[in-house]
Amino acid sequence: MHIFLLLAALSGLQRVQSQGELRWAGDLQGGEPYVFRDPRDPTRLAGFELELARALAKELGVREVFVQNEWSNLVPSLERGDFDVILNGLEDTAQLRASILLSKPYFSFAEQLVVRRGFPQRTLQQLKGHRVGTLSSSLAHAILRSHPGIETVLYSGQEEPYRDLQLSRIDAVLLDSVIATRYGLTKPDLELADPDVARGTYVMGLRKGDETLLAALDEALARVQARGELKAIYDRWHLPKLPAAIPGNSESSAADAPQAEMDKAQVWLFLRGAVVTLFVSLLAMALAVPLGLLLALARLYGGPLPSFLAHAYVESFRGTPVLLQLYILYYGLAPIVHLSALAAAILGLGLNYGAYEAEVHRAALQSIPIGQSEAAAALGLSRAQSLRLVLLPQALRTALPAMTNDLIALLKDSSLVSVITVVELTKQMTITAVDVRSWAVPGALCALLYFLMSYPLARLAARLELKLAGEEEK
Repeated sequence: MHIFLLLAALSGLQRVQSQGELRWAGDLQGGEPYVFRDPRDPTRLAGFELELARALAKELGVREVFVQNEWSNLVPSLERGDFDVILNGLEDTAQLRASILLSKPYFSFAEQLVVRRGFPQRTLQQLKGHRVGTLSSSLAHAILRSHPGIETVLYSGQEEPYRDLQLSRIDAVLLDSVIATRYGLTKPDLELADPDVARGTYVMGLRKGDETLLAALDEALARVQARGELKAIYDRWHLPKLPAAIPGNSESSAADAPQAEMDKAQVWLFLRGAVVTLFVSLLAMALAVPLGLLLALARLYGGPLPSFLAHAYVESFRGTPVLLQLYILYYGLAPIVHLSALAAAILGLGLNYGAYEAEVHRAALQSIPIGQSEAAAALGLSRAQSLRLVLLPQALRTALPAMTNDLIALLKDSSLVSVITVVELTKQMTITAVDVRSWAVPGALCALLYFLMSYPLARLAARLELKLAGEEEK
Protein backbone atom coordinates (compact mmCIF):
# COMPACT_ATOMS: atom_id res chain seq x y z
CA MET A 1 0.00 0.00 0.00
CA HIS A 2 2.82 2.40 0.90
CA ILE A 3 4.50 1.65 -2.44
CA PHE A 4 1.39 2.67 -4.36
CA LEU A 5 1.10 5.90 -2.36
CA LEU A 6 4.76 6.67 -2.99
CA LEU A 7 4.43 6.09 -6.73
CA ALA A 8 1.34 8.28 -6.85
CA ALA A 9 3.28 11.15 -5.23
CA LEU A 10 6.07 11.02 -7.83
CA SER A 11 6.05 12.90 -11.11
CA GLY A 12 5.21 10.96 -14.26
CA LEU A 13 8.83 10.44 -15.28
CA GLN A 14 9.95 9.56 -11.75
CA ARG A 15 7.12 7.04 -11.47
CA VAL A 16 8.12 5.29 -14.69
CA GLN A 17 11.78 5.22 -13.70
CA SER A 18 10.95 3.95 -10.21
CA GLN A 19 8.82 1.09 -11.51
CA GLY A 20 11.43 0.35 -14.18
CA GLU A 21 8.87 0.05 -16.96
CA LEU A 22 6.84 2.12 -19.36
CA ARG A 23 3.30 0.71 -19.37
CA TRP A 24 1.72 1.49 -22.71
CA ALA A 25 -1.74 0.45 -23.90
CA GLY A 26 -3.31 -0.56 -27.18
CA ASP A 27 -5.96 -2.88 -28.58
CA LEU A 28 -4.83 -6.11 -30.23
CA GLN A 29 -8.11 -6.15 -32.15
CA GLY A 30 -6.70 -3.25 -34.17
CA GLY A 31 -4.39 -5.80 -35.74
CA GLU A 32 -1.53 -5.34 -38.16
CA PRO A 33 0.47 -3.09 -38.46
CA TYR A 34 -0.14 -1.40 -35.08
CA VAL A 35 0.30 -4.08 -32.41
CA PHE A 36 -0.84 -7.67 -32.84
CA ARG A 37 0.07 -11.26 -32.06
CA ASP A 38 2.91 -12.53 -34.21
CA PRO A 39 1.43 -15.25 -36.50
CA ARG A 40 4.74 -17.11 -36.38
CA ASP A 41 4.63 -17.20 -32.57
CA PRO A 42 1.28 -16.19 -31.00
CA THR A 43 2.93 -15.82 -27.59
CA ARG A 44 4.83 -12.78 -28.90
CA LEU A 45 3.65 -9.38 -30.10
CA ALA A 46 4.61 -7.53 -33.26
CA GLY A 47 3.82 -4.21 -34.91
CA PHE A 48 5.33 -0.83 -35.67
CA GLU A 49 3.97 0.72 -32.47
CA LEU A 50 5.51 -2.09 -30.44
CA GLU A 51 8.90 -1.27 -31.99
CA LEU A 52 8.35 2.43 -31.32
CA ALA A 53 7.42 1.74 -27.68
CA ARG A 54 10.59 -0.31 -27.25
CA ALA A 55 12.73 2.44 -28.77
CA LEU A 56 11.17 5.09 -26.51
CA ALA A 57 11.44 2.92 -23.39
CA LYS A 58 15.11 2.29 -24.19
CA GLU A 59 15.69 6.04 -24.39
CA LEU A 60 14.13 6.40 -20.92
CA GLY A 61 16.25 3.57 -19.54
CA VAL A 62 13.30 1.28 -18.75
CA ARG A 63 11.54 -1.67 -20.36
CA GLU A 64 8.22 -1.48 -22.19
CA VAL A 65 5.17 -3.40 -20.97
CA PHE A 66 2.09 -3.74 -23.16
CA VAL A 67 -1.41 -3.48 -21.60
CA GLN A 68 -4.40 -4.73 -23.61
CA ASN A 69 -7.35 -2.32 -23.56
CA GLU A 70 -10.38 -1.82 -25.80
CA TRP A 71 -9.60 1.04 -28.18
CA SER A 72 -12.73 3.11 -27.52
CA ASN A 73 -12.03 2.99 -23.75
CA LEU A 74 -8.33 3.89 -23.85
CA VAL A 75 -8.82 7.42 -22.52
CA PRO A 76 -10.94 6.58 -19.44
CA SER A 77 -8.61 3.68 -18.63
CA LEU A 78 -5.63 6.03 -18.88
CA GLU A 79 -7.31 8.57 -16.60
CA ARG A 80 -7.97 5.95 -13.91
CA GLY A 81 -4.27 4.97 -13.92
CA ASP A 82 -4.33 1.56 -15.59
CA PHE A 83 -1.19 2.41 -17.62
CA ASP A 84 1.17 5.31 -18.37
CA VAL A 85 0.76 5.97 -22.09
CA ILE A 86 -1.71 5.38 -24.92
CA LEU A 87 0.22 4.36 -28.04
CA ASN A 88 -2.25 2.88 -30.52
CA GLY A 89 -3.25 5.03 -33.49
CA LEU A 90 -4.56 7.77 -31.19
CA GLU A 91 -5.63 10.71 -33.34
CA ASP A 92 -4.94 14.32 -32.41
CA THR A 93 -8.23 16.21 -31.95
CA ALA A 94 -9.35 19.28 -30.01
CA GLN A 95 -11.70 17.13 -27.91
CA LEU A 96 -8.82 14.86 -26.90
CA ARG A 97 -6.50 17.75 -26.05
CA ALA A 98 -9.17 19.04 -23.66
CA SER A 99 -9.06 15.89 -21.53
CA ILE A 100 -5.51 14.46 -21.67
CA LEU A 101 -1.95 15.41 -22.62
CA LEU A 102 -0.84 14.67 -26.18
CA SER A 103 2.70 14.16 -27.42
CA LYS A 104 4.23 15.49 -30.59
CA PRO A 105 3.01 13.54 -33.66
CA TYR A 106 4.84 10.35 -34.56
CA PHE A 107 2.94 9.59 -37.80
CA SER A 108 0.84 11.54 -40.31
CA PHE A 109 -2.01 10.02 -42.35
CA ALA A 110 -4.83 10.90 -44.72
CA GLU A 111 -8.45 9.91 -44.23
CA GLN A 112 -9.39 7.89 -47.31
CA LEU A 113 -12.77 7.03 -48.81
CA VAL A 114 -13.05 3.50 -50.20
CA VAL A 115 -15.99 2.28 -52.33
CA ARG A 116 -16.89 -0.74 -54.43
CA ARG A 117 -15.19 -0.74 -57.82
CA GLY A 118 -17.22 1.31 -60.29
CA PHE A 119 -19.42 2.93 -57.62
CA PRO A 120 -20.43 6.36 -59.01
CA GLN A 121 -20.35 8.39 -55.78
CA ARG A 122 -16.75 9.44 -55.12
CA THR A 123 -16.93 12.11 -52.38
CA LEU A 124 -18.63 12.55 -49.03
CA GLN A 125 -20.83 15.28 -50.49
CA GLN A 126 -22.13 12.79 -53.06
CA LEU A 127 -22.83 10.16 -50.40
CA LYS A 128 -25.75 11.93 -48.74
CA GLY A 129 -28.49 9.39 -48.17
CA HIS A 130 -25.95 6.53 -48.25
CA ARG A 131 -24.44 4.34 -45.51
CA VAL A 132 -20.77 4.92 -44.71
CA GLY A 133 -18.81 2.75 -42.28
CA THR A 134 -16.05 3.78 -39.90
CA LEU A 135 -14.57 3.07 -36.47
CA SER A 136 -16.36 4.42 -33.42
CA SER A 137 -14.75 7.46 -31.74
CA SER A 138 -12.25 7.99 -34.56
CA LEU A 139 -11.42 11.17 -36.47
CA ALA A 140 -13.31 9.70 -39.43
CA HIS A 141 -16.34 9.29 -37.15
CA ALA A 142 -16.16 13.01 -36.28
CA ILE A 143 -15.91 13.91 -39.98
CA LEU A 144 -18.95 11.82 -40.87
CA ARG A 145 -20.98 13.41 -38.07
CA SER A 146 -20.33 16.78 -39.70
CA HIS A 147 -22.25 15.46 -42.77
CA PRO A 148 -25.80 14.98 -41.39
CA GLY A 149 -27.12 13.54 -44.64
CA ILE A 150 -24.88 10.47 -44.33
CA GLU A 151 -25.94 7.43 -42.29
CA THR A 152 -22.89 6.48 -40.25
CA VAL A 153 -22.42 2.77 -39.47
CA LEU A 154 -20.02 2.12 -36.59
CA TYR A 155 -17.65 -0.84 -36.21
CA SER A 156 -15.28 -2.00 -33.50
CA GLY A 157 -12.83 -3.74 -35.85
CA GLN A 158 -11.00 -2.75 -39.02
CA GLU A 159 -11.75 -5.75 -41.24
CA GLU A 160 -15.52 -5.76 -40.75
CA PRO A 161 -16.43 -2.46 -42.49
CA TYR A 162 -14.65 -3.44 -45.69
CA ARG A 163 -16.25 -6.87 -45.63
CA ASP A 164 -19.68 -5.27 -45.31
CA LEU A 165 -18.75 -2.91 -48.16
CA GLN A 166 -18.01 -5.91 -50.37
CA LEU A 167 -21.40 -7.38 -49.43
CA SER A 168 -23.19 -4.07 -50.26
CA ARG A 169 -24.40 -3.66 -46.68
CA ILE A 170 -22.82 -0.21 -46.75
CA ASP A 171 -21.82 2.05 -49.65
CA ALA A 172 -18.41 3.36 -48.56
CA VAL A 173 -15.81 3.25 -45.77
CA LEU A 174 -13.93 6.26 -44.39
CA LEU A 175 -10.81 5.39 -42.41
CA ASP A 176 -7.20 6.50 -42.29
CA SER A 177 -4.68 5.56 -44.96
CA VAL A 178 -2.91 2.95 -42.81
CA ILE A 179 -6.13 0.99 -42.36
CA ALA A 180 -7.41 1.61 -45.89
CA THR A 181 -4.16 0.35 -47.44
CA ARG A 182 -4.00 -2.79 -45.28
CA TYR A 183 -7.63 -3.84 -45.03
CA GLY A 184 -9.57 -2.18 -47.85
CA LEU A 185 -7.43 -1.71 -50.94
CA THR A 186 -6.11 -5.28 -50.78
CA LYS A 187 -9.57 -6.45 -51.90
CA PRO A 188 -9.85 -6.53 -55.70
CA ASP A 189 -13.50 -5.43 -55.77
CA LEU A 190 -12.83 -2.26 -53.75
CA GLU A 191 -11.11 0.93 -54.87
CA LEU A 192 -10.01 4.32 -53.60
CA ALA A 193 -12.57 7.04 -54.29
CA ASP A 194 -11.08 10.01 -52.41
CA PRO A 195 -7.46 9.62 -51.23
CA ASP A 196 -7.34 12.80 -49.16
CA VAL A 197 -10.61 13.58 -47.39
CA ALA A 198 -8.71 15.00 -44.39
CA ARG A 199 -5.30 14.93 -42.73
CA GLY A 200 -4.48 13.72 -39.25
CA THR A 201 -1.65 12.59 -36.99
CA TYR A 202 -1.06 9.79 -34.49
CA VAL A 203 0.04 10.96 -31.04
CA MET A 204 0.71 9.44 -27.64
CA GLY A 205 -1.74 10.19 -24.85
CA LEU A 206 -0.84 10.79 -21.20
CA ARG A 207 -2.99 11.80 -18.25
CA LYS A 208 -2.83 15.35 -16.98
CA GLY A 209 -0.19 15.77 -14.29
CA ASP A 210 2.36 13.69 -16.21
CA GLU A 211 3.98 16.70 -17.92
CA THR A 212 7.50 15.53 -17.02
CA LEU A 213 6.87 12.16 -18.68
CA LEU A 214 5.39 13.91 -21.72
CA ALA A 215 8.49 16.09 -22.10
CA ALA A 216 10.77 13.06 -21.74
CA LEU A 217 8.82 11.10 -24.38
CA ASP A 218 8.85 14.05 -26.79
CA GLU A 219 12.63 14.33 -26.38
CA ALA A 220 13.05 10.57 -26.80
CA LEU A 221 10.88 10.64 -29.96
CA ALA A 222 12.99 13.48 -31.37
CA ARG A 223 16.19 11.50 -30.78
CA VAL A 224 14.74 8.33 -32.33
CA GLN A 225 13.61 10.35 -35.34
CA ALA A 226 16.89 12.27 -35.70
CA ARG A 227 19.02 9.15 -36.03
CA GLY A 228 16.67 7.64 -38.62
CA GLU A 229 15.33 4.83 -36.44
CA LEU A 230 11.73 6.01 -36.74
CA LYS A 231 11.89 6.04 -40.55
CA ALA A 232 13.47 2.59 -40.51
CA ILE A 233 10.54 1.28 -38.45
CA TYR A 234 8.05 2.74 -40.93
CA ASP A 235 9.98 1.31 -43.88
CA ARG A 236 10.04 -2.16 -42.31
CA TRP A 237 6.26 -2.06 -41.98
CA HIS A 238 5.67 -0.48 -45.41
CA LEU A 239 3.54 2.29 -43.96
CA PRO A 240 1.86 4.44 -46.63
CA LYS A 241 3.18 7.93 -47.26
CA LEU A 242 0.84 10.89 -47.43
CA PRO A 243 -0.64 11.55 -50.87
CA ALA A 244 0.09 14.84 -52.60
CA ALA A 245 -2.05 17.60 -51.12
CA ILE A 246 -5.25 18.38 -53.01
CA PRO A 247 -6.08 22.11 -52.70
CA GLY A 248 -9.47 22.84 -51.20
CA ASN A 249 -10.07 19.22 -50.23
CA SER A 250 -9.50 19.39 -46.48
CA GLU A 251 -11.92 18.49 -43.72
CA SER A 252 -9.44 19.31 -40.96
CA SER A 253 -12.00 21.50 -39.22
CA ALA A 254 -13.79 18.33 -38.09
CA ALA A 255 -10.84 17.55 -35.83
CA ASP A 256 -11.25 20.91 -34.09
CA ALA A 257 -14.99 20.67 -33.51
CA PRO A 258 -16.10 21.66 -29.99
CA GLN A 259 -16.39 18.88 -27.43
CA ALA A 260 -19.84 17.31 -27.20
CA GLU A 261 -21.99 17.95 -24.13
CA MET A 262 -24.61 15.87 -22.38
CA ASP A 263 -27.57 17.86 -23.71
CA LYS A 264 -31.09 17.20 -25.02
CA ALA A 265 -29.73 15.92 -28.33
CA GLN A 266 -27.70 13.25 -26.51
CA VAL A 267 -30.72 12.28 -24.40
CA TRP A 268 -32.75 11.88 -27.59
CA LEU A 269 -30.07 9.52 -28.95
CA PHE A 270 -30.36 7.49 -25.74
CA LEU A 271 -34.11 7.26 -26.14
CA ARG A 272 -33.67 6.13 -29.73
CA GLY A 273 -31.19 3.49 -28.54
CA ALA A 274 -33.71 2.32 -25.93
CA VAL A 275 -36.36 1.95 -28.63
CA VAL A 276 -33.97 -0.19 -30.68
CA THR A 277 -33.22 -2.31 -27.61
CA LEU A 278 -36.90 -2.84 -26.89
CA PHE A 279 -37.71 -3.54 -30.54
CA VAL A 280 -34.96 -6.15 -30.91
CA SER A 281 -35.79 -7.78 -27.57
CA LEU A 282 -39.53 -8.08 -28.16
CA LEU A 283 -39.19 -9.45 -31.69
CA ALA A 284 -36.46 -11.88 -30.62
CA MET A 285 -38.68 -13.12 -27.77
CA ALA A 286 -41.63 -13.42 -30.16
CA LEU A 287 -39.43 -15.79 -32.19
CA ALA A 288 -37.96 -17.61 -29.17
CA VAL A 289 -41.24 -18.58 -27.49
CA PRO A 290 -42.88 -20.52 -30.34
CA LEU A 291 -39.52 -21.97 -31.37
CA GLY A 292 -38.93 -23.16 -27.80
CA LEU A 293 -42.40 -24.69 -27.68
CA LEU A 294 -41.81 -26.63 -30.91
CA LEU A 295 -38.46 -27.88 -29.63
CA ALA A 296 -40.02 -28.99 -26.33
CA LEU A 297 -42.81 -30.84 -28.11
CA ALA A 298 -40.30 -32.49 -30.44
CA ARG A 299 -38.22 -33.69 -27.49
CA LEU A 300 -41.19 -35.06 -25.53
CA TYR A 301 -43.53 -36.37 -28.23
CA GLY A 302 -41.68 -36.32 -31.55
CA GLY A 303 -40.14 -39.74 -31.65
CA PRO A 304 -36.44 -40.71 -31.70
CA LEU A 305 -35.15 -38.57 -34.60
CA PRO A 306 -37.04 -35.29 -33.85
CA SER A 307 -36.20 -35.72 -30.17
CA PHE A 308 -32.50 -36.16 -30.95
CA LEU A 309 -32.42 -33.16 -33.31
CA ALA A 310 -34.24 -30.93 -30.82
CA HIS A 311 -31.89 -32.02 -28.03
CA ALA A 312 -28.85 -31.31 -30.25
CA TYR A 313 -30.19 -27.85 -31.09
CA VAL A 314 -30.82 -26.95 -27.46
CA GLU A 315 -27.40 -28.11 -26.27
CA SER A 316 -25.59 -26.45 -29.19
CA PHE A 317 -27.14 -23.04 -28.65
CA ARG A 318 -26.92 -23.20 -24.87
CA GLY A 319 -23.35 -24.48 -24.98
CA THR A 320 -21.87 -21.70 -27.16
CA PRO A 321 -21.73 -17.93 -26.52
CA VAL A 322 -24.46 -15.82 -28.09
CA LEU A 323 -21.73 -13.38 -29.17
CA LEU A 324 -20.12 -16.13 -31.27
CA GLN A 325 -23.51 -17.04 -32.75
CA LEU A 326 -24.09 -13.41 -33.78
CA TYR A 327 -20.66 -13.23 -35.46
CA ILE A 328 -21.28 -16.44 -37.40
CA LEU A 329 -24.80 -15.43 -38.41
CA TYR A 330 -23.85 -11.95 -39.60
CA TYR A 331 -20.30 -12.39 -40.92
CA GLY A 332 -19.69 -16.12 -41.27
CA LEU A 333 -22.86 -16.90 -43.24
CA ALA A 334 -22.89 -13.62 -45.19
CA PRO A 335 -21.81 -15.18 -48.52
CA ILE A 336 -24.74 -17.62 -48.24
CA VAL A 337 -27.42 -15.76 -46.27
CA HIS A 338 -27.37 -11.98 -46.73
CA LEU A 339 -29.00 -10.55 -43.58
CA SER A 340 -29.22 -6.94 -42.49
CA ALA A 341 -27.71 -6.13 -39.10
CA LEU A 342 -31.12 -5.68 -37.47
CA ALA A 343 -32.48 -8.92 -38.94
CA ALA A 344 -29.36 -10.81 -37.83
CA ALA A 345 -29.67 -9.36 -34.32
CA ILE A 346 -33.31 -10.42 -33.96
CA LEU A 347 -32.73 -13.83 -35.51
CA GLY A 348 -29.55 -14.49 -33.51
CA LEU A 349 -31.08 -13.63 -30.14
CA GLY A 350 -34.31 -15.43 -31.05
CA LEU A 351 -32.52 -18.64 -32.00
CA ASN A 352 -30.39 -18.50 -28.86
CA TYR A 353 -33.24 -17.84 -26.46
CA GLY A 354 -35.38 -20.41 -28.25
CA ALA A 355 -33.07 -23.05 -26.76
CA TYR A 356 -33.67 -21.72 -23.25
CA GLU A 357 -37.42 -21.40 -23.79
CA ALA A 358 -37.46 -25.02 -24.93
CA GLU A 359 -36.26 -26.08 -21.49
CA VAL A 360 -38.83 -23.84 -19.81
CA HIS A 361 -41.67 -25.38 -21.82
CA ARG A 362 -40.35 -28.91 -21.37
CA ALA A 363 -40.21 -28.48 -17.60
CA ALA A 364 -43.71 -26.99 -17.58
CA LEU A 365 -45.14 -29.89 -19.61
CA GLN A 366 -43.42 -32.48 -17.44
CA SER A 367 -44.80 -30.82 -14.28
CA ILE A 368 -48.38 -31.64 -15.30
CA PRO A 369 -49.63 -34.75 -13.47
CA ILE A 370 -49.78 -37.86 -15.67
CA GLY A 371 -53.43 -38.22 -14.72
CA GLN A 372 -54.28 -35.26 -16.97
CA SER A 373 -53.04 -37.12 -20.03
CA GLU A 374 -54.78 -40.30 -18.95
CA ALA A 375 -58.07 -38.46 -18.41
CA ALA A 376 -57.82 -36.85 -21.86
CA ALA A 377 -57.18 -40.25 -23.43
CA ALA A 378 -60.15 -41.74 -21.55
CA LEU A 379 -62.37 -39.04 -23.06
CA GLY A 380 -61.24 -40.14 -26.52
CA LEU A 381 -59.03 -37.14 -27.28
CA SER A 382 -56.17 -37.68 -29.70
CA ARG A 383 -52.58 -36.76 -28.78
CA ALA A 384 -52.89 -33.47 -30.68
CA GLN A 385 -56.23 -32.63 -29.05
CA SER A 386 -54.90 -33.54 -25.64
CA LEU A 387 -51.95 -31.19 -26.10
CA ARG A 388 -54.03 -28.33 -27.51
CA LEU A 389 -56.97 -28.51 -25.11
CA VAL A 390 -55.54 -29.91 -21.88
CA LEU A 391 -51.75 -29.91 -21.52
CA LEU A 392 -50.54 -26.76 -23.32
CA PRO A 393 -52.90 -24.30 -21.56
CA GLN A 394 -51.70 -25.56 -18.19
CA ALA A 395 -48.04 -25.66 -19.25
CA LEU A 396 -48.06 -22.14 -20.71
CA ARG A 397 -49.60 -20.77 -17.52
CA THR A 398 -46.86 -22.42 -15.49
CA ALA A 399 -44.15 -21.18 -17.86
CA LEU A 400 -45.28 -17.53 -17.97
CA PRO A 401 -43.23 -16.24 -14.98
CA ALA A 402 -40.06 -17.88 -16.28
CA MET A 403 -40.70 -16.51 -19.78
CA THR A 404 -41.12 -13.01 -18.36
CA ASN A 405 -37.83 -13.33 -16.48
CA ASP A 406 -36.15 -14.49 -19.68
CA LEU A 407 -37.44 -11.40 -21.47
CA ILE A 408 -35.77 -9.24 -18.82
CA ALA A 409 -32.52 -11.13 -19.38
CA LEU A 410 -32.94 -10.72 -23.13
CA LEU A 411 -33.26 -6.94 -22.73
CA LYS A 412 -29.78 -6.90 -21.19
CA ASP A 413 -28.27 -9.44 -23.59
CA SER A 414 -29.42 -7.29 -26.50
CA SER A 415 -26.40 -5.08 -25.78
CA LEU A 416 -24.30 -7.74 -27.54
CA VAL A 417 -25.80 -6.91 -30.94
CA SER A 418 -23.61 -3.80 -31.13
CA VAL A 419 -20.84 -6.09 -32.43
CA ILE A 420 -22.78 -6.37 -35.70
CA THR A 421 -23.25 -2.56 -36.02
CA VAL A 422 -26.66 -2.23 -34.32
CA VAL A 423 -26.57 0.94 -32.18
CA GLU A 424 -28.73 -0.04 -29.21
CA LEU A 425 -28.82 1.54 -25.76
CA THR A 426 -25.49 0.30 -24.35
CA LYS A 427 -23.61 1.09 -27.56
CA GLN A 428 -25.09 4.59 -27.59
CA MET A 429 -23.93 5.01 -23.99
CA THR A 430 -20.33 4.09 -24.87
CA ILE A 431 -20.34 6.44 -27.88
CA THR A 432 -21.70 9.33 -25.82
CA ALA A 433 -19.32 8.62 -22.93
CA VAL A 434 -16.34 8.90 -25.26
CA ASP A 435 -17.76 12.02 -26.93
CA VAL A 436 -18.42 13.91 -23.69
CA ARG A 437 -15.37 12.42 -21.90
CA SER A 438 -17.48 11.26 -18.96
CA TRP A 439 -18.95 7.90 -18.01
CA ALA A 440 -20.92 8.85 -14.90
CA VAL A 441 -23.91 10.67 -16.40
CA PRO A 442 -24.23 8.55 -19.59
CA GLY A 443 -23.89 5.40 -17.49
CA ALA A 444 -26.52 6.56 -15.02
CA LEU A 445 -28.94 7.47 -17.82
CA CYS A 446 -28.37 4.11 -19.51
CA ALA A 447 -29.02 2.26 -16.24
CA LEU A 448 -32.18 4.31 -15.65
CA LEU A 449 -33.59 3.47 -19.09
CA TYR A 450 -32.84 -0.23 -18.64
CA PHE A 451 -34.57 -0.10 -15.25
CA LEU A 452 -37.62 1.63 -16.71
CA MET A 453 -37.89 -1.09 -19.34
CA SER A 454 -37.22 -4.09 -17.09
CA TYR A 455 -38.95 -3.12 -13.83
CA PRO A 456 -42.53 -3.38 -15.18
CA LEU A 457 -41.66 -6.82 -16.55
CA ALA A 458 -40.22 -7.85 -13.18
CA ARG A 459 -43.41 -6.75 -11.42
CA LEU A 460 -45.48 -8.62 -13.99
CA ALA A 461 -43.47 -11.79 -13.36
CA ALA A 462 -43.94 -11.40 -9.59
CA ARG A 463 -47.71 -10.94 -9.94
CA LEU A 464 -47.96 -13.96 -12.21
CA GLU A 465 -46.09 -16.07 -9.68
CA LEU A 466 -48.36 -14.92 -6.84
CA LYS A 467 -51.47 -15.54 -8.89
CA LEU A 468 -50.36 -19.03 -9.89
CA ALA A 469 -49.40 -19.82 -6.28
CA GLY A 470 -52.85 -18.70 -5.11
CA GLU A 471 -54.62 -20.83 -7.71
CA GLU A 472 -52.55 -23.87 -6.73
CA GLU A 473 -53.54 -23.41 -3.07
CA LYS A 474 -57.20 -23.39 -4.06
